Amino acid sequence: MEESEEREELSEVEEEHHVKRSKTKNIFLKKRAKKCFTCTQCGNSLTTKRNLENHMMIHTREKPFTCDQCGNSFTCKINFDRHMRIHTGEKPFTCEQCGNSFTCKINFDRHMRIHTGEKPFTCDQCGNSFTCKQSLKFHMRIHTGEKPFSCDQCSKTFFCASHLKKHLRVHTKEKPYSCSVCGKSFSQWQNLHEHEKIHTGVREYMCFECEKTFISANNLKRHQRIHTGEKPYKCSHCDQRFSQSSSLKTHERIHTGVKPYKCPHCDQRFSRSEHLKRHERIHTGEKPYKCPHCNQRFSRSSSLKTHERIHTGVKPYKCPHCDQRFSHSSSLKTHERIHTGEKPYKCQHCDQRFSRSEHLKTHERIHTGEKPYKCPHCDQRFSHSSSLKTHERIHTGVKPYKCPHCDKRFSRSSSLKRHERIHSNSRFVNNSLYFI
Repeated sequence: MEESEEREELSEVEEEHHVKRSKTKNIFLKKRAKKCFTCTQCGNSLTTKRNLENHMMIHTREKPFTCDQCGNSFTCKINFDRHMRIHTGEKPFTCEQCGNSFTCKINFDRHMRIHTGEKPFTCDQCGNSFTCKQSLKFHMRIHTGEKPFSCDQCSKTFFCASHLKKHLRVHTKEKPYSCSVCGKSFSQWQNLHEHEKIHTGVREYMCFECEKTFISANNLKRHQRIHTGEKPYKCSHCDQRFSQSSSLKTHERIHTGVKPYKCPHCDQRFSRSEHLKRHERIHTGEKPYKCPHCNQRFSRSSSLKTHERIHTGVKPYKCPHCDQRFSHSSSLKTHERIHTGEKPYKCQHCDQRFSRSEHLKTHERIHTGEKPYKCPHCDQRFSHSSSLKTHERIHTGVKPYKCPHCDKRFSRSSSLKRHERIHSNSRFVNNSLYFI
């Protein structure tokens, strides 16, 4: 009796299990049967006729829902309703954690992941996780190297549209973000945000090595590489490494030959913006660097620094072969050739070599016959400025060389030297001159 009851219970369980399996199978078959509306354009299958109609608008480009506020059109009513909230200001999705409100559910769901810490989208290449699908999509381009957004001005490519938009401001010179304190404008909001800290004095990021403070985390991170010696940016053309990406970018132009900075006054181009700025002073005549000892001004800070040594007497460059010191590194280099015997400047007409470029230039006039120095008093020309200077004394009557033994004066040092021999190698007998 008990045995037959057990058999009946078992058969009921089996029947129930079979019914459940049948129901599941029927639901699956019904769902599959439902998906019978196929797009003739792309072959996609849809579950309802309405869904197919909405889908077909992608191909026909039909947008029946038009906003009466701004004229934007949409293919489906859901997108239209979502858009209208921009104008009405309606935000029906509110976060219970922080009170932030959103116009659409997808943005609300994405926001909630900040609180939950959920990152459902994982990169299969490196394991990095993201809160939204779009972030993963952008991240994947790092691995694929895909840069689908291209600048039509300079052909530079970017991972995402927002980066291209920011870049375009380089060409348009657009600076939409202005400082409310000093009026300075910026092309990026982040740059304005960092700039404003100059006025507020906020320097919230501190280096624990040297206690130096910084306006932004990026500036601190860059600074810390001084202490760590880290150089994460490697040149793809050579083995040089850099602590800053901007330094690498500038360096790579040596290999590529790219000169993106063009002078607006002439056709010259430059690989660095500071080189262009310095060059432009040739055209503008601007000399921003003034000597504190005299009124002389300079277009370059290095030129001012060199000039100041005239006043201070500083000679930082010492010859390693002797005790002579120089105010210019170029002067030291030229001087060292006395010790090394180096003569890097060779005449292209003969085999003679020179330690100075100006000596070569003067020598070459022997071959070319060039006489660039013309006398202002007559038509005579000279290949050396010193020869012109000596010649001019014929016209001016200047005799700068005086004999130390008598009152006679001479226009040339060679004439004085010849005259001095009278005093050293001769004597007078009966008013007659006799040479010893």
